[in-house]
Amino acid sequence: MNLDHIHNIYFIGIGGIGMSAIARYFAANGKLVAGYDKTPSQVTADLEELGVSIHFDDAIKNIPSSFLNKEETLVVFTPAVPKNHVEFNYFLDHNFTVLKRAEILGKITANTFCLAVAGTHGKTTTSSILGHIMNQEKATSFLGGIAENYNSNLILGEDKISVVEADEFDRSFMQLSPNIACITSMDADHLDIYGDAKELEKTFVDFSKKVSGTLIIAKGLPLEGLTYAVNEDADYTAFNVKIESGKYIFDVQTPSEIIKNIEFHLPGKHNVMNALAALAMANVYGVSLENIKQSLSTFKGVKRRFSYKIKTADFVLIDDYAHHPTEINAVEHSVREMYPSEKVLVVFQPHLFSRTRDFIDDFAAALSKFDEVLLLDIYPARELPIPGVDSNWLLSKINNKHKKLTQKNNLLKDIKNSSAKVVAMLGAGDIGVMINEVTNHFLKADDYEV
Repeated sequence: MNLDHIHNIYFIGIGGIGMSAIARYFAANGKLVAGYDKTPSQVTADLEELGVSIHFDDAIKNIPSSFLNKEETLVVFTPAVPKNHVEFNYFLDHNFTVLKRAEILGKITANTFCLAVAGTHGKTTTSSILGHIMNQEKATSFLGGIAENYNSNLILGEDKISVVEADEFDRSFMQLSPNIACITSMDADHLDIYGDAKELEKTFVDFSKKVSGTLIIAKGLPLEGLTYAVNEDADYTAFNVKIESGKYIFDVQTPSEIIKNIEFHLPGKHNVMNALAALAMANVYGVSLENIKQSLSTFKGVKRRFSYKIKTADFVLIDDYAHHPTEINAVEHSVREMYPSEKVLVVFQPHLFSRTRDFIDDFAAALSKFDEVLLLDIYPARELPIPGVDSNWLLSKINNKHKKLTQKNNLLKDIKNSSAKVVAMLGAGDIGVMINEVTNHFLKADDYEV
Protein backbone atom coordinates (compact mmCIF):
# COMPACT_ATOMS: atom_id res chain seq x y z
CA MET A 1 0.00 0.00 0.00
CA ASN A 2 1.25 3.45 -0.95
CA LEU A 3 0.17 5.73 1.88
CA ASP A 4 1.08 8.80 -0.19
CA HIS A 5 -2.06 8.26 -2.29
CA ILE A 6 -4.40 7.99 0.72
CA HIS A 7 -6.02 11.31 1.62
CA ASN A 8 -8.29 10.32 4.50
CA ILE A 9 -7.54 8.17 7.55
CA TYR A 10 -10.51 7.10 9.68
CA PHE A 11 -9.89 5.57 13.13
CA ILE A 12 -12.31 3.32 15.01
CA GLY A 13 -11.15 3.60 18.62
CA ILE A 14 -9.18 6.79 17.99
CA GLY A 15 -8.87 7.55 21.73
CA GLY A 16 -6.71 4.51 22.43
CA ILE A 17 -3.18 5.41 23.41
CA GLY A 18 -1.60 3.52 20.51
CA MET A 19 -4.26 4.58 18.01
CA SER A 20 -4.02 8.25 18.92
CA ALA A 21 -0.25 8.32 18.32
CA ILE A 22 -0.81 7.15 14.75
CA ALA A 23 -3.67 9.63 14.32
CA ARG A 24 -1.33 12.42 15.45
CA TYR A 25 1.28 11.20 12.96
CA PHE A 26 -1.07 11.30 9.99
CA ALA A 27 -2.52 14.67 11.02
CA ALA A 28 1.01 16.09 11.26
CA ASN A 29 1.75 14.74 7.79
CA GLY A 30 -1.16 16.53 6.16
CA LYS A 31 -3.76 13.75 6.03
CA LEU A 32 -7.42 14.40 6.80
CA VAL A 33 -8.05 12.48 10.03
CA ALA A 34 -11.33 11.65 11.77
CA GLY A 35 -12.67 8.88 13.95
CA TYR A 36 -14.94 7.34 16.55
CA ASP A 37 -14.35 6.52 20.19
CA LYS A 38 -16.59 5.21 22.92
CA THR A 39 -16.07 8.08 25.35
CA PRO A 40 -14.47 11.53 25.39
CA SER A 41 -11.10 11.82 27.13
CA GLN A 42 -8.12 14.11 27.40
CA VAL A 43 -6.59 12.18 24.51
CA THR A 44 -9.57 12.84 22.24
CA ALA A 45 -9.71 16.48 23.35
CA ASP A 46 -6.06 16.92 22.43
CA LEU A 47 -6.69 15.37 19.00
CA GLU A 48 -9.66 17.66 18.43
CA GLU A 49 -7.41 20.64 19.15
CA LEU A 50 -5.26 19.42 16.25
CA GLY A 51 -8.31 19.61 13.97
CA VAL A 52 -9.27 15.92 14.11
CA SER A 53 -13.04 15.36 13.88
CA ILE A 54 -14.19 12.86 16.55
CA HIS A 55 -17.64 11.60 17.53
CA PHE A 56 -18.79 9.25 20.30
CA ASP A 57 -21.99 7.72 18.95
CA ASP A 58 -21.55 4.65 16.73
CA ALA A 59 -23.64 5.61 13.70
CA ILE A 60 -22.91 5.82 9.98
CA LYS A 61 -24.51 9.26 9.81
CA ASN A 62 -21.71 10.59 12.02
CA ILE A 63 -18.96 9.62 9.57
CA PRO A 64 -17.92 12.78 7.67
CA SER A 65 -19.08 12.51 4.06
CA SER A 66 -15.57 13.01 2.70
CA PHE A 67 -14.56 9.72 4.38
CA LEU A 68 -17.19 7.68 2.54
CA ASN A 69 -15.09 7.45 -0.64
CA LYS A 70 -13.36 4.09 -0.40
CA GLU A 71 -10.76 5.04 -3.00
CA GLU A 72 -9.43 7.84 -0.81
CA THR A 73 -10.03 6.51 2.70
CA LEU A 74 -8.04 4.09 4.84
CA VAL A 75 -9.77 2.72 7.94
CA VAL A 76 -7.70 1.80 11.01
CA PHE A 77 -9.26 -0.09 13.93
CA THR A 78 -8.28 -1.27 17.37
CA PRO A 79 -8.46 -5.02 18.15
CA ALA A 80 -10.77 -4.11 21.04
CA VAL A 81 -13.57 -2.99 18.68
CA PRO A 82 -16.66 -5.20 19.17
CA LYS A 83 -17.74 -7.44 16.27
CA ASN A 84 -21.14 -5.75 16.08
CA HIS A 85 -19.74 -2.23 15.73
CA VAL A 86 -21.95 -0.48 13.16
CA GLU A 87 -19.32 1.73 11.54
CA PHE A 88 -16.73 -1.04 11.47
CA ASN A 89 -19.15 -3.37 9.66
CA TYR A 90 -20.16 -0.63 7.24
CA PHE A 91 -16.57 -0.20 6.09
CA LEU A 92 -16.11 -3.97 5.77
CA ASP A 93 -19.36 -4.43 3.85
CA HIS A 94 -18.46 -1.66 1.41
CA ASN A 95 -14.98 -3.03 0.72
CA PHE A 96 -12.92 -0.21 2.23
CA THR A 97 -9.28 -0.93 3.04
CA VAL A 98 -9.51 -1.78 6.76
CA LEU A 99 -6.34 -2.44 8.76
CA LYS A 100 -5.55 -3.18 12.40
CA ARG A 101 -3.53 -0.58 14.27
CA ALA A 102 -0.51 -2.91 14.26
CA GLU A 103 -0.68 -3.39 10.50
CA ILE A 104 -0.61 0.32 9.72
CA LEU A 105 2.19 0.90 12.25
CA GLY A 106 4.15 -1.85 10.53
CA LYS A 107 3.64 -0.16 7.15
CA ILE A 108 4.61 3.29 8.47
CA THR A 109 7.87 1.99 9.96
CA ALA A 110 8.74 -0.68 7.35
CA ASN A 111 11.07 1.60 5.40
CA THR A 112 12.66 3.20 8.45
CA PHE A 113 15.50 2.06 10.67
CA CYS A 114 13.26 0.68 13.41
CA LEU A 115 14.11 0.41 17.10
CA ALA A 116 11.39 -1.62 18.85
CA VAL A 117 10.83 -2.11 22.57
CA ALA A 118 8.85 -5.20 23.60
CA GLY A 119 8.01 -6.80 26.94
CA THR A 120 5.08 -7.43 29.24
CA HIS A 121 6.34 -4.71 31.62
CA GLY A 122 8.47 -1.64 31.15
CA LYS A 123 8.05 -1.14 27.41
CA THR A 124 6.18 2.18 27.62
CA THR A 125 8.73 3.81 29.91
CA THR A 126 11.67 2.27 28.06
CA SER A 127 10.41 3.32 24.62
CA SER A 128 9.68 6.83 25.93
CA ILE A 129 13.21 7.13 27.33
CA LEU A 130 14.60 5.81 24.05
CA GLY A 131 12.43 8.20 22.06
CA HIS A 132 13.78 11.09 24.13
CA ILE A 133 17.37 9.97 23.48
CA MET A 134 16.75 9.37 19.77
CA ASN A 135 15.05 12.73 19.35
CA GLN A 136 18.54 14.15 18.81
CA GLU A 137 18.80 11.76 15.83
CA LYS A 138 15.44 13.10 14.50
CA ALA A 139 13.67 9.79 15.05
CA THR A 140 9.86 9.59 15.05
CA SER A 141 8.63 7.72 18.13
CA PHE A 142 5.26 5.98 18.57
CA LEU A 143 4.66 5.54 22.30
CA GLY A 144 2.13 3.77 24.50
CA GLY A 145 2.01 6.60 27.03
CA ILE A 146 2.19 10.37 27.23
CA ALA A 147 5.84 11.41 27.55
CA GLU A 148 6.05 14.32 29.99
CA ASN A 149 8.81 16.08 28.03
CA TYR A 150 6.56 16.35 24.97
CA ASN A 151 3.06 16.04 26.48
CA SER A 152 2.41 13.56 23.68
CA ASN A 153 2.56 9.90 22.73
CA LEU A 154 4.17 10.90 19.44
CA ILE A 155 7.63 12.43 19.18
CA LEU A 156 7.62 13.68 15.62
CA GLY A 157 10.90 13.63 13.76
CA GLU A 158 11.83 12.58 10.24
CA ASP A 159 11.01 9.38 8.37
CA LYS A 160 14.41 7.67 8.47
CA ILE A 161 14.43 6.35 12.06
CA SER A 162 11.50 5.11 14.13
CA VAL A 163 11.13 4.13 17.77
CA VAL A 164 8.16 1.86 18.41
CA GLU A 165 6.56 0.36 21.47
CA ALA A 166 6.10 -3.23 20.30
CA ASP A 167 2.84 -4.50 21.80
CA GLU A 168 2.44 -8.22 22.45
CA PHE A 169 -1.36 -7.94 22.83
CA ASP A 170 -3.08 -9.78 19.95
CA ARG A 171 0.44 -10.55 18.64
CA SER A 172 0.57 -7.02 17.26
CA PHE A 173 4.37 -6.78 17.32
CA MET A 174 4.64 -9.49 14.68
CA GLN A 175 3.70 -6.80 12.11
CA LEU A 176 6.94 -4.91 12.77
CA SER A 177 10.32 -5.17 11.05
CA PRO A 178 12.80 -4.11 13.77
CA ASN A 179 16.48 -3.49 13.10
CA ILE A 180 17.30 -3.22 16.81
CA ALA A 181 14.92 -4.57 19.44
CA CYS A 182 14.78 -4.97 23.19
CA ILE A 183 12.71 -7.39 25.25
CA THR A 184 12.31 -6.19 28.82
CA SER A 185 10.27 -9.06 30.27
CA MET A 186 8.17 -12.08 29.35
CA ASP A 187 5.93 -12.56 32.38
CA ALA A 188 2.60 -14.28 31.82
CA ASP A 189 -0.12 -11.84 30.73
CA HIS A 190 -2.92 -11.60 28.17
CA LEU A 191 -3.80 -15.23 28.79
CA ASP A 192 -7.25 -14.47 27.36
CA ILE A 193 -5.40 -14.15 24.04
CA TYR A 194 -2.58 -16.68 24.40
CA GLY A 195 -4.17 -19.40 26.51
CA ASP A 196 -1.05 -20.11 28.56
CA ALA A 197 2.34 -18.65 29.41
CA LYS A 198 4.23 -21.01 27.08
CA GLU A 199 2.36 -19.71 24.04
CA LEU A 200 3.12 -16.12 25.08
CA GLU A 201 6.80 -17.00 25.48
CA LYS A 202 6.82 -18.69 22.07
CA THR A 203 5.45 -15.52 20.48
CA PHE A 204 8.24 -13.45 22.04
CA VAL A 205 10.73 -15.94 20.56
CA ASP A 206 9.04 -15.53 17.17
CA PHE A 207 9.29 -11.75 17.52
CA SER A 208 12.99 -11.99 18.38
CA LYS A 209 13.56 -13.82 15.08
CA LYS A 210 12.18 -10.84 13.17
CA VAL A 211 15.03 -8.61 14.40
CA SER A 212 17.39 -8.03 11.49
CA GLY A 213 20.19 -6.51 13.59
CA THR A 214 20.78 -6.60 17.34
CA LEU A 215 18.50 -8.06 20.01
CA ILE A 216 18.94 -6.73 23.55
CA ILE A 217 17.37 -8.63 26.45
CA ALA A 218 17.02 -8.33 30.19
CA LYS A 219 19.44 -10.81 31.68
CA GLY A 220 17.74 -14.09 32.53
CA LEU A 221 15.31 -14.24 29.62
CA PRO A 222 15.52 -17.47 27.56
CA LEU A 223 16.74 -15.72 24.42
CA GLU A 224 20.02 -15.03 22.66
CA GLY A 225 21.15 -11.42 22.58
CA LEU A 226 23.10 -8.68 24.31
CA THR A 227 22.11 -8.65 27.98
CA TYR A 228 21.54 -5.84 30.46
CA ALA A 229 21.26 -5.94 34.25
CA VAL A 230 21.69 -3.90 37.42
CA ASN A 231 24.50 -5.00 39.75
CA GLU A 232 25.02 -8.23 37.79
CA ASP A 233 27.47 -9.27 35.11
CA ALA A 234 25.96 -8.50 31.69
CA ASP A 235 26.92 -6.88 28.41
CA TYR A 236 25.45 -3.63 29.78
CA THR A 237 25.64 -3.32 33.57
CA ALA A 238 24.50 -0.50 35.85
CA PHE A 239 26.49 -0.39 39.10
CA ASN A 240 27.37 1.97 41.96
CA VAL A 241 23.66 2.78 42.08
CA LYS A 242 22.75 5.34 44.74
CA ILE A 243 20.05 7.89 45.52
CA GLU A 244 21.03 11.51 46.06
CA SER A 245 18.57 14.41 46.43
CA GLY A 246 15.68 12.33 45.09
CA LYS A 247 17.43 11.09 41.95
CA TYR A 248 19.42 8.03 40.95
CA ILE A 249 23.11 8.29 40.15
CA PHE A 250 24.85 5.27 38.65
CA ASP A 251 27.67 4.10 36.41
CA VAL A 252 27.33 1.86 33.35
CA GLN A 253 29.77 -0.66 31.90
CA THR A 254 29.15 -1.30 28.20
CA PRO A 255 30.91 -3.97 26.13
CA SER A 256 33.68 -1.45 25.40
CA GLU A 257 33.67 1.44 27.89
CA ILE A 258 32.42 2.90 31.18
CA ILE A 259 30.27 5.99 31.62
CA LYS A 260 30.10 7.43 35.13
CA ASN A 261 27.66 9.45 37.20
CA ILE A 262 24.55 9.12 35.06
CA GLU A 263 21.67 11.05 36.63
CA PHE A 264 18.11 9.74 36.30
CA HIS A 265 15.05 11.15 38.00
CA LEU A 266 12.46 8.34 37.86
CA PRO A 267 11.95 6.41 41.12
CA GLY A 268 12.38 2.65 41.46
CA LYS A 269 15.21 0.34 40.46
CA HIS A 270 12.98 -1.11 37.75
CA ASN A 271 13.28 2.31 36.10
CA VAL A 272 17.07 2.07 36.28
CA MET A 273 16.62 -1.13 34.27
CA ASN A 274 14.39 0.72 31.81
CA ALA A 275 16.95 3.50 31.44
CA LEU A 276 19.71 0.92 30.95
CA ALA A 277 17.73 -0.84 28.21
CA ALA A 278 17.22 2.45 26.38
CA LEU A 279 20.90 3.31 26.81
CA ALA A 280 21.93 -0.04 25.33
CA MET A 281 19.65 0.35 22.29
CA ALA A 282 20.81 3.89 21.58
CA ASN A 283 24.44 2.90 22.10
CA VAL A 284 24.13 -0.03 19.68
CA TYR A 285 22.58 2.38 17.15
CA GLY A 286 25.61 4.66 17.53
CA VAL A 287 24.62 7.48 19.87
CA SER A 288 27.56 8.50 22.06
CA LEU A 289 27.39 7.67 25.76
CA GLU A 290 27.86 11.34 26.67
CA ASN A 291 24.82 12.31 24.59
CA ILE A 292 22.82 9.46 26.11
CA LYS A 293 23.86 10.57 29.60
CA GLN A 294 22.66 14.11 28.88
CA SER A 295 19.29 12.85 27.62
CA LEU A 296 18.75 10.58 30.63
CA SER A 297 19.32 13.51 32.99
CA THR A 298 16.55 15.52 31.31
CA PHE A 299 13.91 12.78 30.96
CA LYS A 300 10.83 13.76 32.98
CA GLY A 301 8.85 10.53 32.85
CA VAL A 302 5.59 9.18 31.45
CA LYS A 303 2.14 10.17 32.64
CA ARG A 304 0.51 7.53 34.85
CA ARG A 305 3.86 5.84 35.51
CA PHE A 306 4.57 6.79 39.15
CA SER A 307 3.33 10.28 38.39
CA TYR A 308 3.14 12.63 41.35
CA LYS A 309 -0.23 14.38 41.39
CA ILE A 310 0.49 15.93 44.81
CA LYS A 311 3.86 15.93 46.55
CA THR A 312 4.28 17.83 49.81
CA ALA A 313 5.78 17.24 53.24
CA ASP A 314 2.31 16.26 54.53
CA PHE A 315 0.65 14.37 51.68
CA VAL A 316 1.70 12.47 48.56
CA LEU A 317 -0.66 11.25 45.80
CA ILE A 318 0.78 8.96 43.14
CA ASP A 319 -0.87 7.89 39.88
CA ASP A 320 0.26 4.69 38.16
CA TYR A 321 -1.02 2.48 35.34
CA ALA A 322 0.03 -0.72 37.17
CA HIS A 323 -2.48 -3.48 36.37
CA HIS A 324 -0.39 -6.65 36.72
CA PRO A 325 1.05 -8.10 39.96
CA THR A 326 4.64 -7.51 38.81
CA GLU A 327 3.85 -3.84 38.19
CA ILE A 328 2.10 -3.45 41.55
CA ASN A 329 5.16 -4.93 43.27
CA ALA A 330 7.37 -2.44 41.40
CA VAL A 331 5.26 0.47 42.62
CA GLU A 332 5.34 -0.82 46.21
CA HIS A 333 9.13 -1.18 46.07
CA SER A 334 9.46 2.35 44.70
CA VAL A 335 7.19 3.85 47.35
CA ARG A 336 9.09 2.11 50.17
CA GLU A 337 12.38 3.28 48.71
CA MET A 338 11.20 6.91 48.54
CA TYR A 339 9.11 6.93 51.76
CA PRO A 340 10.52 4.17 53.98
CA SER A 341 8.89 5.30 57.23
CA GLU A 342 5.48 6.42 55.97
CA LYS A 343 2.11 4.66 55.98
CA VAL A 344 1.03 3.85 52.42
CA LEU A 345 -2.53 3.39 51.15
CA VAL A 346 -3.08 1.67 47.81
CA VAL A 347 -6.26 2.19 45.81
CA PHE A 348 -6.51 -0.51 43.14
CA GLN A 349 -8.96 -1.03 40.31
CA PRO A 350 -8.53 -4.51 38.79
CA HIS A 351 -8.52 -4.55 34.98
CA LEU A 352 -10.25 -7.43 33.17
CA PHE A 353 -12.08 -10.35 34.75
CA SER A 354 -9.77 -12.84 33.01
CA ARG A 355 -6.59 -11.18 34.28
CA THR A 356 -7.99 -11.05 37.82
CA ARG A 357 -8.89 -14.75 37.63
CA ASP A 358 -5.56 -15.81 36.12
CA PHE A 359 -3.40 -13.97 38.69
CA ILE A 360 -5.70 -13.78 41.71
CA ASP A 361 -3.13 -15.07 44.24
CA ASP A 362 -0.34 -12.88 42.83
CA PHE A 363 -2.58 -9.80 42.98
CA ALA A 364 -3.48 -10.60 46.58
CA ALA A 365 0.15 -11.07 47.58
CA ALA A 366 1.22 -7.79 45.94
CA LEU A 367 -1.59 -5.75 47.48
CA SER A 368 -1.03 -7.27 50.93
CA LYS A 369 2.34 -5.50 51.13
CA PHE A 370 0.76 -2.06 51.48
CA ASP A 371 -0.33 -0.69 54.86
CA GLU A 372 -3.93 -0.12 53.76
CA VAL A 373 -5.93 -1.33 50.76
CA LEU A 374 -8.98 0.16 49.04
CA LEU A 375 -10.28 -2.10 46.29
CA LEU A 376 -12.62 -0.96 43.51
CA ASP A 377 -14.80 -3.15 41.32
CA ILE A 378 -13.18 -4.82 38.31
CA TYR A 379 -13.00 -2.64 35.21
CA PRO A 380 -14.38 -4.88 32.44
CA ALA A 381 -12.78 -3.14 29.40
CA ARG A 382 -13.47 -5.50 26.49
CA GLU A 383 -14.89 -8.39 28.56
CA LEU A 384 -18.18 -9.67 29.91
CA PRO A 385 -18.30 -10.72 33.59
CA ILE A 386 -17.03 -14.17 34.58
CA PRO A 387 -19.17 -15.89 37.25
CA GLY A 388 -17.45 -15.84 40.64
CA VAL A 389 -14.70 -13.46 39.54
CA ASP A 390 -15.14 -10.15 41.33
CA SER A 391 -13.37 -7.80 43.72
CA ASN A 392 -14.94 -9.49 46.75
CA TRP A 393 -13.06 -12.67 45.83
CA LEU A 394 -9.80 -10.76 45.49
CA LEU A 395 -10.43 -8.91 48.76
CA SER A 396 -10.91 -12.22 50.61
CA LYS A 397 -7.43 -13.32 49.55
CA ILE A 398 -5.62 -10.14 50.60
CA ASN A 399 -3.73 -10.71 53.86
CA ASN A 400 -4.15 -7.27 55.37
CA LYS A 401 -6.25 -6.17 58.34
CA HIS A 402 -6.76 -2.73 56.83
CA LYS A 403 -8.57 -3.62 53.61
CA LYS A 404 -11.90 -2.50 52.24
CA LEU A 405 -14.05 -2.77 49.14
CA THR A 406 -15.08 0.70 47.99
CA GLN A 407 -17.19 2.23 45.24
CA LYS A 408 -16.47 5.20 43.01
CA ASN A 409 -18.93 7.43 44.85
CA ASN A 410 -17.34 6.58 48.23
CA LEU A 411 -13.70 6.66 47.16
CA LEU A 412 -12.94 10.24 48.12
CA LYS A 413 -14.47 9.80 51.57
CA ASP A 414 -12.55 6.56 52.17
CA ILE A 415 -9.24 8.17 51.19
CA LYS A 416 -9.93 11.13 53.49
CA ASN A 417 -10.70 8.73 56.36
CA SER A 418 -7.27 7.12 56.01
CA SER A 419 -4.33 8.34 58.07
CA ALA A 420 -1.86 7.36 55.33
CA LYS A 421 0.48 10.10 54.19
CA VAL A 422 1.19 8.38 50.86
CA VAL A 423 -1.67 7.29 48.56
CA ALA A 424 -0.99 5.31 45.37
CA MET A 425 -3.89 4.93 42.92
CA LEU A 426 -3.25 2.03 40.53
CA GLY A 427 -4.99 0.52 37.52
CA ALA A 428 -5.54 0.63 33.76
CA GLY A 429 -9.27 1.44 33.79
CA ASP A 430 -11.09 4.67 34.52
CA ILE A 431 -9.24 5.11 37.82
CA GLY A 432 -7.01 7.33 35.64
CA VAL A 433 -9.99 9.70 35.42
CA MET A 434 -11.03 9.28 39.07
CA ILE A 435 -7.63 10.42 40.31
CA ASN A 436 -8.21 13.85 38.77
CA GLU A 437 -11.26 14.32 41.02
CA VAL A 438 -9.24 13.19 44.04
CA THR A 439 -6.38 15.51 43.11
CA ASN A 440 -8.68 18.49 42.61
CA HIS A 441 -10.40 17.91 45.96
CA PHE A 442 -7.16 17.82 47.94
CA LEU A 443 -5.71 20.79 46.08
CA LYS A 444 -8.81 22.83 46.93
CA ALA A 445 -9.00 21.60 50.51
CA ASP A 446 -5.39 22.43 51.32
CA ASP A 447 -2.58 24.54 49.96
CA TYR A 448 -0.83 21.61 48.31
CA GLU A 449 1.45 21.90 45.33
CA VAL A 450 1.46 19.39 42.50
